[in-house]
Amino acid sequence: MVESNPFISEPEKIYVEKLLAEKDKSYHIWGKLFSGETSHDFWVPKVAIIKEQKVNEVNVDYSKYNNRPPLSHQKEAIEKLLAYDKFVLADDMGLGKTTSTIIAALESGAKKILIICPASLKLNWEREIRNYSDRSIYICEGKKYEESDFVISNYDIIKNFHDTKDKENSQILKSKFDLIIIDEAHYISNVQAQRTKLINDITEKVKKIWLLTGTPITSRPINYYNLLKIIDSPVAQNWMAYVIRYCEGYQFSVGKGRKVWNVQGASNLEELRDRISKQVLRRLKTDVLDLPEKIITPVYLRLYSRLYEELMGEYYDWYNKQNESNSISVQFTKLTKVRQVIAEEKVPHTIEIAENIIEQGKKVIIFSNFTEPLKKIYEHFGKKAVYLDGTTTKPARQKAVDDFQENEKIMVFCGNIKAAGVGLTLTAGEAVIMNDLSFLPSDHSQAEDRAYRYGQKNCVSVYYPIFENTIEGIIYDILIRKKNIFETVMGDNMDKTDMAYEVMNSINSLKN
Repeated sequence: MVESNPFISEPEKIYVEKLLAEKDKSYHIWGKLFSGETSHDFWVPKVAIIKEQKVNEVNVDYSKYNNRPPLSHQKEAIEKLLAYDKFVLADDMGLGKTTSTIIAALESGAKKILIICPASLKLNWEREIRNYSDRSIYICEGKKYEESDFVISNYDIIKNFHDTKDKENSQILKSKFDLIIIDEAHYISNVQAQRTKLINDITEKVKKIWLLTGTPITSRPINYYNLLKIIDSPVAQNWMAYVIRYCEGYQFSVGKGRKVWNVQGASNLEELRDRISKQVLRRLKTDVLDLPEKIITPVYLRLYSRLYEELMGEYYDWYNKQNESNSISVQFTKLTKVRQVIAEEKVPHTIEIAENIIEQGKKVIIFSNFTEPLKKIYEHFGKKAVYLDGTTTKPARQKAVDDFQENEKIMVFCGNIKAAGVGLTLTAGEAVIMNDLSFLPSDHSQAEDRAYRYGQKNCVSVYYPIFENTIEGIIYDILIRKKNIFETVMGDNMDKTDMAYEVMNSINSLKN
């Protein structure tokens, strides 16, 4: 009868003003079912409003990847990505999210794949793909865009290929990508940011979307809302319910009759982790047993510098005019200005890497051979950083070390590789960045081990940003040929004289 069952047909919409409570199988809601109705409280079965994510069958033949086999924890990530069309891989830094995602992408059957990442990671994505596949890859630069199996774009230029107000001419939408991979996905946590709006629009009708981030959800749950919304997580269906339940959200008055939300808190985190667990995988390095204790990762970059080209031209002119070979030390000295230009050009890339690490709640140690780039990095981080070079007094040296080790607000240690690369204990840092290379291999192994030494409880990640189209690329390539990158790049066991001759012979051979 109508009296006992007032719904002649199933309601198409539920107007939710507030989520009052949640049970395993139902929500307690304050709202209404019809637009003309007065709001009231009622229970709604979850099955009536939540569409369960489809779980795909997964079967991977890992023998295809024996040239660079994934570790066991990476296999778990691969299989999770393949099981869900929309997923967040939120592993700690250094766990190889890129490798896991590339193998999953190749196994997914996707024919066209878009990768959006920070500019400093574009070449790394290309190199990692090349390790496993010969499929076509195109890296977007400026306003240049081409069709390819893999298209790699950085956040800053995505607006050149998609306009929310002119979708008919969107190059990205015309490509009809089967899979979109978004690296460092916390870049799109701010729903008001233009790039977030662009990427939300791009991903709206794409079947497969994988988000990668090392940022833990516990830092600020509000930063995860947009990510969870992109992957169609049930917890992100209602912004207000989310911020009240998980961000300690509340409204307060500003000015005349204007109210704003404070959503910077965190609450009910265990419940949130439980509710998103099917679509989010988060492991810390301390949870993973198959990792080396020190992970060394090159970050390949491209240098666009007329000054660098001019200085190298001058060096080769000088070298060609010599009647007999100069000593290796003289040749190195002649290249000092070139190395300094490389170091200064790399500063913004080093800062970007460091900021990503800090966003994950990790402290970072940054080394350079030169004063000017090191000071620029230090000045960028301001009160969050300490500084040490050859002019630093003994009391100031100790204070810099103590502040980095003990002060939770100090996240960055900026050190000259000679002055700070030996004798210091900096185990509060879980990451090391070498802004530029020394020509002495031992300098780097010593500097790396400021963090990787007695008292370090975590696996250490070491990053080498490398301009691959410069002499620095030559030096680094020689080093990695001599040593397994996952053990140590700059070990002390190498013959330094032989190393020096090989480096200079390679550099000088480029003049021909």
